[in-house]
Amino acid sequence: MTAAPVLYLSHGAPPLADDATWTRQLADWSTGLARPSAILIVSAHWEEAPLTIGATTTVPLIYDFWGFPQRYYQVEYRAPGAPALAEKVRKLLRSGETPVHEDPARGLDHGAYVPLVEMFPDADVPVLQISMPSLDPQQLFDLGRRLAPLRDEGVLIIGSGFFTHNLSGLDMHRDAGHAPPSWSAEFDDWGAEALAKNDVDAILDFASKAPAPGLAHPRIEHFAPLFVSLGAGGETPETVIDGFWYGLAKRSVQLG
Repeated sequence: MTAAPVLYLSHGAPPLADDATWTRQLADWSTGLARPSAILIVSAHWEEAPLTIGATTTVPLIYDFWGFPQRYYQVEYRAPGAPALAEKVRKLLRSGETPVHEDPARGLDHGAYVPLVEMFPDADVPVLQISMPSLDPQQLFDLGRRLAPLRDEGVLIIGSGFFTHNLSGLDMHRDAGHAPPSWSAEFDDWGAEALAKNDVDAILDFASKAPAPGLAHPRIEHFAPLFVSLGAGGETPETVIDGFWYGLAKRSVQLG
């Protein structure tokens, strides 16, 4: 079996479902992927230490957003749980002396299900979500490296964040594709070049190497899943989706 790829994707807010371009890009991306045996996803919206494994059965989604129209709270994604994958994750991480906790009632948050609805709409692939136990770039990179053997079993590892994420720069009163603020464009240009060179050291040290890192990411939780993906992937990332959504960079990449 060829090793499954690793993805880092910008997941958008619930209104992503209304963006015809972006939803088509995500759907087209998935058609080029071999069907995974399971999906392991790390989302910007779950920080918990020690590392915690979410539900391994089908439980309700977590609608972790506020102030949106009611229809966004009626979305369902009843993917099968992945108890066998959870056991493999436990073994891989505990062998590296990483403590692992369980939260069997914790469903998929919108960082997980929003893109999966577009990419795997039949909800027929088992999905497991784990928390980010830290926002430290090197620790998350090392976490990805420990999870990498799962690829040989057909597991699709996904880091789900947003390539730039400063909600003060989100302007939804204009067209979704309007020109981004300079800090978003400059950070995206820098990131695209670093990814193309597979300059992992620069990306892990983005806080001192990238332009305007504090504007692009006032908190780094939406960039942090990229570190897991880089660790799990190993190969040079290939950009699959680029451009901007209401001023934020939606760059998304595939490794392998």
